[in-house]
Amino acid sequence: TSKMNKDAQMRATINQKLIETGERERLKELLRAKLIECGWKDQLKAHCKDVIKEKGLEHVTVDDLVAEITPKGRALVPDSVKKELLQRIRTFLAQHASL
Repeated sequence: TSKMNKDAQMRATINQKLIETGERERLKELLRAKLIECGWKDQLKAHCKDVIKEKGLEHVTVDDLVAEITPKGRALVPDSVKKELLQRIRTFLAQHASL
């Protein structure tokens, strides 16, 4: 558990640095743009409509919808987008090696 605590501490420290420098917001914008560009947003929107159609609007809560589409949404993110984001984070960490 001490390794888990140490990992959680490191993640918190990195996240704090990402927030402080504004890099977290830039990464979110990059991700948003890339997901729109590759058609991910449209695919997920279509999936939401299918789920609502299948279950009936009056029988679907927002929580149900989120639970239903989250795994598919994650699976649909192209590897190229994940790799680009990971590379940006690695570059950021290299530039802030004092963490």
